[in-house]
Amino acid sequence: MILVAGLLLNCQQPVTSSRPVPESINYLSRDAWSANPPVLPMRSHTLRRLTIHHTGTPQAPGRKLEDKMRALQKFSQEESPLADGRIKKPWADIPYHLYVDVRGEVAEGRDLNFAGDSNTGYDPAGHLLVVVEGNFEKEQITPEQMQTLEILLPALAKRHNIAADSLGGHKDFAQTSCPGNTLYLQLNHFQKLIEGKHKR
Repeated sequence: MILVAGLLLNCQQPVTSSRPVPESINYLSRDAWSANPPVLPMRSHTLRRLTIHHTGTPQAPGRKLEDKMRALQKFSQEESPLADGRIKKPWADIPYHLYVDVRGEVAEGRDLNFAGDSNTGYDPAGHLLVVVEGNFEKEQITPEQMQTLEILLPALAKRHNIAADSLGGHKDFAQTSCPGNTLYLQLNHFQKLIEGKHKR
């Protein structure tokens, strides 16, 4: 542990103490996809919001989730070019906490105890970041993704005591089209599911 400017940083390999998603969802842990450890310190945070992103890349149903996660981690941990021509500096790890792939399977990204990263001008500390595979300015959410999100998002909100009105999209906090219009339009539906779960 390192204390820098009042922030608690941790350079060690995160250890998730329990499965973060419901048993009904196919789940791939960091160990299962052979994640590398973080390469930089990370900030501890307390979850207050649930924020949805999209990958912004085409859905790849023929590619294994393990391969997608390893490629995303490689991109994340290196200096990498962005679509707009900017160069991204290395991040400690995958910027998102959970990845929902085209088949509705979920993979563990960054440990939930540590704030994510962003190429845009918002501080993701306090945000539980869920990224959904696809470019939802051009593609539709698959039925499998929709089924998973309808289970996953209310479960995460209940487990971490996140209110329905604290579910949002990346573009609610930064100048971006993420998570894409077709996914963003579903957020009200997910908020209603979270409200129903909290009432039980």
